[in-house]
Amino acid sequence: MFDTTTAPNFRLTNARIVTPDGIHTGALSVENSQIGDLNFAAEGTDLEKDFLIPGIVDLHTDHVETHVFPRAGVIWDFDAALAAHDAVVISGGTTTVFDSLSVGASMQKPERRKLLLPLIKTLGMAAAEGRFRAEHLLHLRCEICDPDTMELVDQTMDHPLTRLASVMDHTPGDRQSVDVDKWLHHTAVEMQIDNAEAREKLTELLDRSARVGATVRAHVIAAAQKAGQPLMSHDDRTVAHIHEARDEGIAISEFPTTLDAAREARNCKQQVVVGAPNYLRGGSQSGNVAVADLLAAGVVDALASDYIPRSPLDAAFRIAEDPALPYDLPQAIALVSDAPAKMTGLTDRGRIAPGLRADLVRVRRRNGQNHVVSVWRAGLRVY
Repeated sequence: MFDTTTAPNFRLTNARIVTPDGIHTGALSVENSQIGDLNFAAEGTDLEKDFLIPGIVDLHTDHVETHVFPRAGVIWDFDAALAAHDAVVISGGTTTVFDSLSVGASMQKPERRKLLLPLIKTLGMAAAEGRFRAEHLLHLRCEICDPDTMELVDQTMDHPLTRLASVMDHTPGDRQSVDVDKWLHHTAVEMQIDNAEAREKLTELLDRSARVGATVRAHVIAAAQKAGQPLMSHDDRTVAHIHEARDEGIAISEFPTTLDAAREARNCKQQVVVGAPNYLRGGSQSGNVAVADLLAAGVVDALASDYIPRSPLDAAFRIAEDPALPYDLPQAIALVSDAPAKMTGLTDRGRIAPGLRADLVRVRRRNGQNHVVSVWRAGLRVY
């Protein structure tokens, strides 16, 4: 069981410690699960000049579904699936993960509706019993094209693990998927149906979205605001999308699909979250704006893993080494630790500073690759 009362006091030395104000070679102490003094001349366990960074805070990973739905038509045991997901998450240096679960469904995986509540129940029990190495919180990804979303939101928004919600519309023709024919072909292949059946389902989806979308969106936003949850607007493409979210009181634009939308979000004092896989791949898999361009324009506040759990770690180091981008390593690390922690009110973590929770990651760099050697969560060695 994860029990911070058993966390030892210790000191790590000869590390390249990435703090908000620079990289310092030396030592830090961990006392009572918190970061103690930063005495860069002290002695302790030799980290051999490996990097020591704060634990990554990942606001959005839908990777949990990779384990729950390993193949089409296959639903895996929830406890086993979550344990496998946790192992992947911690191995990438993420100590706080927002498991992004779909609330409602568009066309794909309609079984999500029935599985959401039992999956959250299993997640909550495993967390309470201390079976996870990372800290798992909930990000509710609310599909506004599904009328069932409203009832599911009412049953999950006040859950103790819920700390974030997003308003999503995966109806093609707008936002992420502007090319309807391309989306239709991809969906037919993924659902293992022919194009004719896919088009029938698409027609039904478009009709349903037109009928219920505005009502469901308003319901989700009201529920999140009543519960005091941070809200994100997903896949904003236009200035109008940004203004709609601003007028609704939404403070975060997640994965904007155009540079214009990201710039307008900043103009409207919204924070911008982008996907680390987009940057590492060199562009969007959907043909939308490249994260590298958003970083170069200075309109990014945080990166999330989206569908590759270790991508924030790799992206941060690569961004710091990218001569086209104006980020040093402390600034790049902040994009995946300090910034997302602050967005969600987790003020006890996200950077290496005295008094904060001792969520630490030892990273060894070899030939441009990152090897996570050790991870501590609240002062306990968990990897």
